[in-house]
Order: sequence, then structure tokens, then C-alpha cells
Amino acid sequence: MTHDAATNLASAYFDEGCFTRDLAGLVAFETESQNPAQAPELRRYLMEAMKPRLEAAGYACEIFDNSDPAGGPLLIAERHEGDDLPTVLTYGHGDVIRAQTDQWREGLHPFRLVEEGDRLYGRGTADNKGQHLINLAALEAVIAARGRLGFNSRVLIEMSEEVGSSGLAEFFEAHKDRLKADVLIASDGPRLQPDRPTMFMGSRGGITFDLVVDLRAGAHHSGNWGGLLADPAMILAQALSTITDARGQLKIAEWRPNSLTPAIREALSGLPIESEAGPDIDADWGEEGLAPAERAYGWNSFAILAMKSGVPEAPVNAISAGARATCQLRYVVGTEPEAVLPSLRRHLDENGFQKVQIVPHERGFFRATRLDPDHPWVAYVKASLIRTGGRKPHILPNLAGSLPNDSFVDILGLPTVWIPHSYRACSQHAPDEHALKSISRDALRLMAGLFWDIGEGNCPR
Repeated sequence: MTHDAATNLASAYFDEGCFTRDLAGLVAFETESQNPAQAPELRRYLMEAMKPRLEAAGYACEIFDNSDPAGGPLLIAERHEGDDLPTVLTYGHGDVIRAQTDQWREGLHPFRLVEEGDRLYGRGTADNKGQHLINLAALEAVIAARGRLGFNSRVLIEMSEEVGSSGLAEFFEAHKDRLKADVLIASDGPRLQPDRPTMFMGSRGGITFDLVVDLRAGAHHSGNWGGLLADPAMILAQALSTITDARGQLKIAEWRPNSLTPAIREALSGLPIESEAGPDIDADWGEEGLAPAERAYGWNSFAILAMKSGVPEAPVNAISAGARATCQLRYVVGTEPEAVLPSLRRHLDENGFQKVQIVPHERGFFRATRLDPDHPWVAYVKASLIRTGGRKPHILPNLAGSLPNDSFVDILGLPTVWIPHSYRACSQHAPDEHALKSISRDALRLMAGLFWDIGEGNCPR
């Protein structure tokens, strides 16, 4: 049996409709981890969708309760082929964000797979059911072609990623031996361009918080009290304006990273970031002097996610009692996360905004991580993707978004290589989420080729 046998089996799995059929089955599980009423669905996904499939492929499976009541269950599956063989850990999450059912366009439903042209619509098609289905099917293709993998395989499926991977770090601490491996190879997030594979070796971290100005009980008539009562919305707007300048450049020293080294800039040089399917990039926004890829993958970004004062849907002639803005800092390695909010407090006070409160969100965010682009596993995976696909992949030091990669790096001590199977305009976390069939077929072949290559015994150890 050969490398081509494995990749051809992966192609046949797609071409014969098996991938679309299986993905439809996964999408039908209403695994909204942000919706407490759907908690039974989280366990059902592991029990009825993942466990039988993995056991049929020769894996021993165990489902664990989450020690954090905010988190869903987790599954560990293991296929052990030899004590002297390398071990590859792969990961996926079966939970999805809220369905937003009433916002999907006519003819679509979040928990029913709909095929239109190159698109497969449904909640989880891109994030993350479609992506871990591709990897599991690729492992199965190698087993079918070779009769074995040629390496030890461990699979972790969690059901809490969309609520910040609640309990994941504690689970890793408690089960280090069960998750021991030589490398993490997993899939989440988007490719830079749909027609070329992407690799990334970490992710930006994120901190979300509210800025609140709460001045009094109730609103008061703007004619009777205008000019006499402080306006909370005005105070909040001016406070926000001190965090960045007019083009969004960060003005808090501790929020400006020190890790955009020449080596990282070289790794990001020339990477495409424009997308025909996405919005046009604003060339005059963000850190001046940085290329777009450097701003997205090598720098920090501050965003105001939402703002409210009064009743925007039905404004009245009144000075409101309070104002609130939900804010977020996405940060790269080279930023100290514990210093983010204290430095903001200091900055606001120094600028006369003592009345602005900082309220951290309860939901935690993942810490920033990054693997050296010259790491042996990066070179190995790159070479395998070229061998199978004939195209050099785009290589990012880290994803612009956030993933629970910190638990794999900081607790398990693993080198991490992520190979995403989606694209940036997939409507992830929005209505009309979809996967592209063209990417899915290509990814099945690439992953089958990669797992075949690892089983040949020449991977880094």
C-alpha cells in the first residue's frame, strides 16, 4: 500500500457523498454550549457520534465529566500501536455557539445541513464539527490503506470551547499521562486563502471587559437638566478615545507587544490577507508602519464590541443614568496578560476618568501562544502538505483569533501545529455558517497524506 492509496481513499470518502452524509449527522446534534438547556446534547454528541466511530477505528474511548459546572463533558480516545512509536494528539470541539435560528436566511436552518453549490450550510460545519470529521476520516483512510496507522494516536474532543474551554486546563492537569504525546496536530480556524493550505502554531490571546459609567438612579429630562448633570455617555466616549488614537493605534504602553521580531516579520512577509469574499481592509487603520499581516498576526488590537447608553431603539429627551461599552484586547506573545487591566486602570486614572469602572467578563479567554516557525515539526508538516497537495502552505506564527492552545503548550508541553479546514468568510459565529466542499475534499487528502507520512517512521522525535 502507498501514500496515494490513503489519499485516494480520502477522496473517495468525499466523492461518494460519505463526508456530506456524516457531516449532516453531526450538524443535527444541537450542541449549543452557551445554552444551558442543551447540556444533554453535549454528552449525546460524544456518546452517539464520536464514541462509536472511534471505537470502530480501533480506539479505546472514555468520556469524562467536567470538573467545572460551566463546562461540558470530554472524550479521550486512544489507539496504541507500539511503545516505540511516536504519539500524535489531535483535538476537536463538538460544541457550537448559539444557533441564532431566526437570523438565518430563508431555506437554511442551523441544525439541518443544506448543500448549495460549493457550500455546506449548518451550525458547526466550519467550527468545528466539519474540521474534526475531516481529521478522523483521514485517520480512518490511513488505517484502511495500511492496516494500521504506524504511530500511536490520541484524540481529545471537548464540548466547552465556545464557553472558553471551561475546565479544560484542570482536566489536562489531572490527565497528563492520558494525553502525553510528541505533537498536537489539530484543525480549527480559517485558511488565509481558500485554495491554499494554511499552518499556524499558536494563537492570539484575548481579554474581554466592560467599561461602565454609572452616575445616578434614573434618567432626567435633557431640557431641565442639560448642562447641570454629567453625561455618562460623553464621559465614556472620551475615556475610550484615550485608549487609542484616531486610527486605532494603542496608547497604553503595556498593551504594545515586544515580540514582532525580524524573524516573525520575515515569516509574515508577503502573506495574503485580502479576501474576495470578505470586507475590504482599511489601509489607514491600525498600527502605522506595519503590513496588514503584521497587524493581524504580529500585533495587538483593541475593539469596542458593543456600546449602550439610554435606549438606542427609542431615544427620549433625557440624560441617561449610565453608559456601558464591551471591549476586547486581542494580544500576541510578548504581552503580559496580568498587566492588561491594571495598566488600563492606571491609564484611565491618569487621564481623569476615575468614574469609569472596569468590569472583567467572567468567561475566561485563552492565553497567547506561538511556536517557532523553524521548529522541526513545522518543517515536517510543511513538507508533507507539499508532497500531497503540490502547493507550499501559508505559514503563520499564530492565528489572529483565540484557541485553547495554551493548555496544550503550557500544561502538556507540546509543540502544536494547526491546519485549518475553513476559510475567513465562512460566517463562523454568525448566521449562515458554512463549509466549502472544495476545501473539505482538499483537506481530507492533505490530512490523509500527513498521517500516512507520520506512520512511515521519519517524523521528529
